[in-house]
This record gives sequence, structure tokens and C-alpha cells, in this order.
Amino acid sequence: MGGANAIDGCVVVVFDAMSQIVEIDAVESLAVVQPGVINDDLRAAAAEQGLWYPPDPASSPWSMIGGNVGTNAGGVCCVKYGVTRDYVRELEVVTGTGEVVRLGRRTAKGVAGYDLAGLMVGSEGTLGIITEIVVALRAARSPETTIAGFFDTLVDAGRGVAAVAAAGITPSALELVDRECLRAVDEWKNMGLTSDGNVLLLARTDLPGQAGEQEAEAIRACFEQGGASAAVVAEDEQEADALFAARRLAYPALERLGPVLTEDVCVPRSKVPEMLGRIEEIAGRHETRIANIAHAGDGNLHPLLLVPAGDDEAKRRAQVAFEEILDAAVELGGTVAGEHGIGLIKRRGLASEVSPGVLGMHSAIKKALDPHGILNPGKAFPDIDDHTARTEATLA
Repeated sequence: MGGANAIDGCVVVVFDAMSQIVEIDAVESLAVVQPGVINDDLRAAAAEQGLWYPPDPASSPWSMIGGNVGTNAGGVCCVKYGVTRDYVRELEVVTGTGEVVRLGRRTAKGVAGYDLAGLMVGSEGTLGIITEIVVALRAARSPETTIAGFFDTLVDAGRGVAAVAAAGITPSALELVDRECLRAVDEWKNMGLTSDGNVLLLARTDLPGQAGEQEAEAIRACFEQGGASAAVVAEDEQEADALFAARRLAYPALERLGPVLTEDVCVPRSKVPEMLGRIEEIAGRHETRIANIAHAGDGNLHPLLLVPAGDDEAKRRAQVAFEEILDAAVELGGTVAGEHGIGLIKRRGLASEVSPGVLGMHSAIKKALDPHGILNPGKAFPDIDDHTARTEATLA
């Protein structure tokens, strides 16, 4: 979303040298990390002690915990286990006045004062510079069982998602990958993914024993109810892992084809079929190629708008389609940003989602914590600080 892109005259602060896992406390199930720690490195270190850090964005092999905190990142497991904010216990933060403070607490419970640590999570660097993070860990979980459903259309796949929600099932993952993404991965990695259907739904259950078998079968039945041309419970763990690897490879595979404008909207799960239908309609009306991946289990959709390099007219059409997708999500009771943040390019979308009164509350918080307007100016909120207005006037 452009949240880390400096506007004119600004300085980018890079944390890749602050990459220490300071401590893992197995008794308290906590980890203390610097912001430059890579997500997968934390997960691996926790696993060595029989623990697990659930937030797992598709970028987990390279994204940093500080960035995950800055955008309140989710990922594949978030449908059942929540997002980054659910695991942040305490933060060390440098404020806009240069004061170093610690927010939150290490205890499992605590309601002394406002939740200022929670306020920092998802603030995209606009309220403070995070220099240390304490996160909660969970016990390692049971091995997962994978269920794959193949659908002829996006809307049918959306009905499969809605059927799982209506059945009261909370899988440990529920991901959607459309034919555009599958074809791009095939062309890159030759995985043979496009032979069984146009849209793939991937679900997992981590319930142990017979309970897991029953939930897997119930999910398979929901996929069939939604209109799957085929739905199977995977018996080959290696094949199941390859399918989820393809999900993670979808974005870089598409990037190889040219510029990609990434969407990140979230709608109620019952509205997923309608939202997918609207995305298809918008793509057709604006002659824009759109690929779709999604954390479908919690309604978090990632339409990826593909723009031929150097084609200014195609870029213009894609930008119009981008804005219409935001509006459609809000109309369906959703949000313009599920986990990627607002950054530079969704400020108009945020203003359409929240009321002027709520924007005023954001502005008051920003001015209190960053009175000089020096922390990631020009990001996230429309017309929220004088620095932004001055910069835009200068550029004009």
C-alpha cells in the first residue's frame, strides 16, 4: 500500500540490523524480539522449544515482525488463531517527541489504563517507532489434515466458503486460489495445478484424531454443497504441503508477469460469493485482468490487478477498478483493508469507510503522540497533519 515509501524530504528507517531474538520464555510462553526478526525465524526458534507463533503472512519467509506489527498482519492461520494484535503483549516505542516508553505488559491479563500497545499495532509507523516486541506463543499443535475443493467459478468457490461458515466450522486454514494464480505458478514452477478446476479452495483442520477426521469430512461436504466439481481429503502429506506452497507462491509468480496492484478487502463470510462476483464484474467492465487469492475463511480477499508494463491506459483502468473494489467491500459491510494497511493509496478508501467524527479521533491521537508530524507523514489518514498538506502543496 506504499506505507513504507518515503515522501519528499523524509528518511526511511530500516531495522534489518536489529534482528535478535532476545529471549524465549518457555514457562510464560513469550518471546522478546527486535523488530528486524524475520517471521519464519521466530517460528523456527519457538518450535525448538515446543512452542508456536501463529501469525503467518504469505511473506513470512522475508517479512519482519516489526512490519507485521505495523500492519497488524494476519495470514493463513488467522481464521482460527487470530492476527498479530492478538499476540502482542508489550512494546518498546520511541514517540514523536523522542521519549522511549514501554507499552502493555507481559502478563496474560491486565486492564490498567488504555490499551496503548494495541493502538500501536496496525498504526503503520504513524504513532511511534517500535524497537522491541514481546509476543505470546502457543503450544505446538497437532499435525493438520488438508481438504482440497475444485470449483468451476469464483462464485461457486465463494459458496463453498459460505457453507463452511454456515456449518459453524472454524478450520485452521481456508484459502482460495483462482486459475490465474494457478496458471502463473504452473508456468514458473511446473506444478501441474490447473488440470482439476478453475478455482482451488484449500482447507485444513488441526483437531486431533477422530475429531479431525470428522471435521475434514464436514468441510469436504461443505465444498460439495457449494458446487465443487471435486472435493477430497488429502492422504498424501507431501502433496498437501505442495498445494499450500503454491498458495504462497501465487503473488511472486504473478509479479513475474508484470506490475501488480494488490487489493486487500475484507467482507463478512456470508458476503464472499457476492464480493467475488462483483470483482469479476468490475474486471470485465474495466477490461482489467484480475487474479484472486484469499484468506477466504475470514472473508479477507486479495484481488491482484495485473497491468501490462508501459500501458498507461491499462494502468488508468486498473486504478478505477481498484477504487470500485474498495467501494463494493464497504457497501457489503466490509473494510477497505484487512491486513495490508492504508499506506498511501487507500486514504480515500478509509475516508469512505469511517465517519468524519472517527477520523477526527484518529487525528487527535496522531497529534497527541506525534505533535511535530514527523512519524511517517502523509500516510494512512487523509488530511491528518499539516506536514502532509504542505508537502502536497509543494509537489503541486
